[in-house]
Amino acid sequence: MENRGLVSVIIPNYNHGKYLEQRIESVLNQTYPHFELIILDDCSSDDSMSIIERYREHPKLNCIVRNETNVGSPFKQWVKGIGLAKGEFVWIAESDDWCEETMLNYLVEGIQQDNECAISYCQSYCVIGNQIKWQSSHPMLSELVESSRFIQEFLCPNPAIFNASMAIWRKHKFDDVSLDFLNYRFSGDWVFWIELAKTGSVCVDGRLLNYFRKHEADVSTGAYASGLNFLEGLFILNNMFENQLIGKRAYENAYKKNFREFRSVADQISDPVRRQIMDRFQNPLTSRRLFYKIWLSAVWRAMKGRK
Repeated sequence: MENRGLVSVIIPNYNHGKYLEQRIESVLNQTYPHFELIILDDCSSDDSMSIIERYREHPKLNCIVRNETNVGSPFKQWVKGIGLAKGEFVWIAESDDWCEETMLNYLVEGIQQDNECAISYCQSYCVIGNQIKWQSSHPMLSELVESSRFIQEFLCPNPAIFNASMAIWRKHKFDDVSLDFLNYRFSGDWVFWIELAKTGSVCVDGRLLNYFRKHEADVSTGAYASGLNFLEGLFILNNMFENQLIGKRAYENAYKKNFREFRSVADQISDPVRRQIMDRFQNPLTSRRLFYKIWLSAVWRAMKGRK
């Protein structure tokens, strides 16, 4: 019972020394008092450990774990942290993000509305440098969304939870989550949220409480540059359709959206990867008629643009 309402905050870090103090302080300054802190370091080569060590004696700290060798996967670090967590809820607070001090208070309040609620998440700013570039939104202050509806409307064609720092989730639900997300280099979090959403309802909070930092060293920047986001994303959409998590119309709309996005950056992706992506776009799940309809439409628009 002592862990009822306890949030296990996991900060997985790798070479984010310049952001760590802001991240850790934004956790420790939460108005919601019932949490423990777990800090993981994946063998950083910068000054991360010297910053982390400053918090060694903090009463909220559960443990600090530093890998002797770099495992190279943020998702493996997630699993390690979950194994150390004592709380009823888990918050994976990425080491280069930060948040408002009321974030946990609202998210815990949201997830406690329903005993079967699996996830509670808020809206987020996307920050590049010192500028807010864009932000997510939700029309309601708080809404409890049923599992299948959330997967269909909020996790397709892209995940509404685009940053792990936005969300807390119920720890015991992890027992029902497939570990397939560990097989992804970039989109493992998307797979993780799909699996977790299958276990219960989701509370969507409309407040902007999280700050998602984008920079050259983050995982997503490299994935977009390499085309990895398309390879993994199309595979996930195909699996969602095969497993009847989304219908044909949602699948086809997601397919079209990805094809348009791919066309806009195709010339920036290496030839071997570009060919792999094109092969995946022609997956047997998608009718050739749909593929060529989209392709001809894209060619037609390109020809009109040249006039």
